Amino acid sequence: MSNTGPATTTARRAGILVRLTDFGTGHHYAVRNVDVHDVNGADFKDPDPSGGILFAAQGAATPTGFDDVTVSGSTVTHVDRTGIGTSSTWGKRPEHPDGPGSRFVPITGLRIENNRVSDTGGDGIVVQNADGALAEHNTVDGFNARSAGYNAGLWAWNADHVRYQYNEVSHGHGTRDSMAFDIDGGNNGNVYQYNYSHDNEGGFLLVCNGTGMTSADNVVRHNISVNDRNRSAPYGIVSVVCGPTTRTQVYDNTVVTNQSGTAMVSDNGPGNVTFRNNVFVSSAPGGAPFADPRNAYDHNLYRGVGAAPASDHSPVTADPAFTAPAPAGPFDVQLRPGSAALRAGVPIADGVTRDWFGNAVSSPPNIGAYQGPGAAPRYGR
Repeated sequence: MSNTGPATTTARRAGILVRLTDFGTGHHYAVRNVDVHDVNGADFKDPDPSGGILFAAQGAATPTGFDDVTVSGSTVTHVDRTGIGTSSTWGKRPEHPDGPGSRFVPITGLRIENNRVSDTGGDGIVVQNADGALAEHNTVDGFNARSAGYNAGLWAWNADHVRYQYNEVSHGHGTRDSMAFDIDGGNNGNVYQYNYSHDNEGGFLLVCNGTGMTSADNVVRHNISVNDRNRSAPYGIVSVVCGPTTRTQVYDNTVVTNQSGTAMVSDNGPGNVTFRNNVFVSSAPGGAPFADPRNAYDHNLYRGVGAAPASDHSPVTADPAFTAPAPAGPFDVQLRPGSAALRAGVPIADGVTRDWFGNAVSSPPNIGAYQGPGAAPRYGR
């Protein structure tokens, strides 16, 4: 299905829009195996959005939301602005005191699974105003292509306990955000794990809490970033900007790039992020330096990034011995036998038992996303 019409800066258009206004809670919605393409909408994300597959809770009189929503097995191609997303005018709560409406009505039972989103004007997949959502096995390839706003590949806003796993996000355009993943305003207890990010102009990860909002206890673990970059200060492949978050943990990830002119991690003031057991590698001329004196580092591996952060008192500064000398995909960042990253990490009691590749997490753990005993070289790939 499509929804074209003439070029517009005002008309809201959607492929599929489910909208409740002063309705109460709507139950049991499923969008499965649909093909949405060529939606020529205006550059609006909320409260009245344009895009591919959208769920919008609106009104001001009767608290309104959704429960038990599934979007699965679908394709969304060449749409403006959002690929797949939720929005609500019922977002006011202590974690977002300036949010819309008079109270918080979270979307519950939301599942976004096995979809392919490409060539979006703005966000790829965005979960807003939700609690306990799951987004897994999705592919976002090409986003933020035409929007004048800030957009990311896969992220949440004013939403708690969202789990993003087994997703692939690539080819984000521009540096007005444009990173694959984002811990943003009012995110609490969200987890990014087992995701693959590559070739994004805006980088791998943004940590950016909204002014006056609470964002706490979020985790980014067991992900792989290959050849992401952001050349626009104060951003980097990982960017810690905006307002501070609380107890953000980034660990057991592998971040490798061949892109020049980018910082590896950059901040413009906020701290409260701990980076532990990560592999940070640049093969680009000039490397990918750290521009982050504020956040905490522990037991990371650094190569081609200049000086390790001063807060890391147990750094490993050696060749990680990847299975391919110039990684171009996730399997290239496995570690060969004898790697300095093997069994060099610090244990983290999080209940995770497997890595991105399906290996059992070793004890003590390896540094990075690969937790196996050592893999054969992939020079012939």
